[in-house]
This record gives sequence, C-alpha cells and structure tokens, in this order.
Amino acid sequence: GLSQYSSDPRTEWDLSAYSTREQVLEAVRNLRYKGGNTFTGLALTHVLEQNLKPDAGARLEAEKLVILLTDGKSQDDANLAAQTLKNLGIEIFAIGVKNADEAELKQVASEPLELTVYNVLDFPLLSSLVARLTRVLCSRIKEKSNKDNTDVPVNTGPQLSPTDLKISAVTSKSMHLSWSPPLSPPKKYRVVYSPSKGGVPKEVVLDGAVSSLQLSNLTSHTEYLVSVFPVYDTVVGDGLRGVTSTLPLSSPRSLRVSELSHNSIRLSWKVAQGATQYLVLCSAAPDGAED
Repeated sequence: GLSQYSSDPRTEWDLSAYSTREQVLEAVRNLRYKGGNTFTGLALTHVLEQNLKPDAGARLEAEKLVILLTDGKSQDDANLAAQTLKNLGIEIFAIGVKNADEAELKQVASEPLELTVYNVLDFPLLSSLVARLTRVLCSRIKEKSNKDNTDVPVNTGPQLSPTDLKISAVTSKSMHLSWSPPLSPPKKYRVVYSPSKGGVPKEVVLDGAVSSLQLSNLTSHTEYLVSVFPVYDTVVGDGLRGVTSTLPLSSPRSLRVSELSHNSIRLSWKVAQGATQYLVLCSAAPDGAED
C-alpha cells in the first residue's frame, strides 16, 4: 500500500489493491508527486488509522512494516505518532532524502537504527539502497514471523470496537466524552480530536480500563471532530467518531449608562461568565473626535 502526504495525507492505493509486481510498478509509474508541507506525524497517524486496517487489506497474522520516505523535517510531532505505531509492534524504516533531518529519522525509526535508518543526498541515489533494503526487510519479516504471536485478536468487528460515543457537558472551552467498551478490553485507547476546518490534531492516550475523558483548553465556538480508537497488542480496532461544536463565549449583559457629566460617563453591566478582562471601546457619534 502507498500513501503520499503534505499537510493532508492521501491514500494512493491500499494493501489489497494489487496482487502482482507488474501492477504495483505500473501504479508507481502513474503516481503524481504531491508537493506541499511536511506533516509526518499526521501521515503516520493516517497510515495507522486508514492503511493498516483489515478493510484496507491488512491481515492480522501478517507482520506490519511502514517505510517512511521524506525529504524534509516534520512540521508536527512525528515522534509521538511513530511511538504509537511502534508500541503496536509495527516496525518503521525511515529513509531521508536531501533536507531530511537525520536526528528525526532516528527518533521515528525502530531499533536497531543501523538497519532501519537510511539517508541519501538526492532522489536518484535512492536506487543504491534498494538491494540492501530488500534484504533487510525480508530478513526482518522472517525473523518476526518465527516468533510466537500471542494475544492476536481474531477480528476487528464489534468484539474489538467500542460503541455508543456520548459527548456531554459542552462549554465554550471543554466537553466530556464517554463510550461503552468493547467485549474484549483493549490495552489502551487513543483519543484524537481537532477542529473540523483545519488544525493540528491532538491526541490523548488512556488506559484500556478507562472509558471517559474530559477535553479541556478547547477553542470557543468551534466544531471539533473526535475519534476514539481501541488499541490492542497487534491491531487497532474500529474507531468511534463524533462531531460537536463548543459554545460561544458568554457576553456581558444589561449595559447601563449613568452619572453623565461634561467629560465622563459611568458604565455598568452584568458579568460575563469566565471573563478575565473587559475591553471597552467608545467613540464620538456620529463622527467627530477620535476613538
């Protein structure tokens, strides 16, 4: 399977799309380069949530490998997203070209780094890596496949998926999430939330015994996308998704004017809940003196 990314990841084809070498090579030849920013953390999250799912062709019994190819330093937290994949037993190989940050490649990649991190000065030089990388990938797959795979979930249906996401106690800055856990308790939950009209997603990791979360420090009057994913030892179950808008900030009420003089006015109002300061603007009417 292959995904390209900039500020928005895009799946080019899933693991189940092609079954022969010739088909894959033809798809590569027809690939259009996607320019733009370098949100590597968002891309790795996309791979986990979209490309490594059974309905995208990922087989539970198969070893999971991700090869990251990048020519720049990530503009978001790539390390956090990479750690989530590695915690699930997904092995990451990092290949840098031109302006890639080698320190970041080493953070993202799996151990041992001498087998999983590569860096070349320009794209044509990638061909020099193919033979070695092929040998390393194949040997790593064989090595991992020979180990006993325990606690492998049999499917990712309702048994492994939470249900009934409820979003309550919504304020201008917070909301409360709760859900019903799956029949098979997960090891952890990943809760991802972001403004629906763009913004860097934030992530909270919870213990699998917890089934609620208070989100705080949100932006007022903003629609948020919320996703809850159950994480098992070797797979991520189907997620719950919801959309809710935070409330607008409360306004001061009952503005009153009193104690008028030739050069002063007294104003009074009912407080706005949660306000820490007030900004008072006044100007001469209709149009005379400065504000």
